[in-house]
Amino acid sequence: MKAMFLHGLGQDSSVWKQVLDNIDNHTDALCPDLSTWLMNKQTCYLSLYQELERQCAKLPKPMDLCGISLGGILAMQYAIEHKDEVHSLVLIATQYTMPKGLLKLQNILFHFMPRAAFTSMGFQKKDFIQLCKSMIDLDFCDSLAMLTCPILIVCGEKDRANKKAAIQLQARIPHAKLVIIADVGHEVNVDAPIELGKEIKDFYEEVRSKERSDTICI
Repeated sequence: MKAMFLHGLGQDSSVWKQVLDNIDNHTDALCPDLSTWLMNKQTCYLSLYQELERQCAKLPKPMDLCGISLGGILAMQYAIEHKDEVHSLVLIATQYTMPKGLLKLQNILFHFMPRAAFTSMGFQKKDFIQLCKSMIDLDFCDSLAMLTCPILIVCGEKDRANKKAAIQLQARIPHAKLVIIADVGHEVNVDAPIELGKEIKDFYEEVRSKERSDTICI
């Protein structure tokens, strides 16, 4: 089963290495650097999502999708709009409707940060700010019912900005499984890669086990 792991804003593909080391059968997973998807394109969320569609079009289906934060939003939208192509979905620290007040405050703070702080993220300062601004009106509340594949929702216990959203997201998708990882903040894939890898591995095994059971019953 092909899989794609999408990092968050301010991260790069290397954040998945330790996570994948703890997941069987996904050592060859695709882990793109999202900043490269915006080369020679308008820096906005729509450009990223359209490139995700182009990349996924090249892959065998169905596929496993996993994303954290920005990556989770991209993965969630793809699963909504291409539900027959997604085998399973892992959403880590993922908002389903953007907290406008928080995003606006973050953008104000970004304006006061030095340009050098954005270089390691693969973005110019103005592009980073523009990308964040382009996400403010995203809202998937009315589309969550389209998510029918197996879903794992993960959030760090100390991630105050996203923990409430994770709990609400699971309530809106009753068949989804929710895992809160203790003593961890927003970057679960960085701060607790082993624990996250084990949770994803267990989830994949549960999905495969149910599929085998359903096949036997048929």
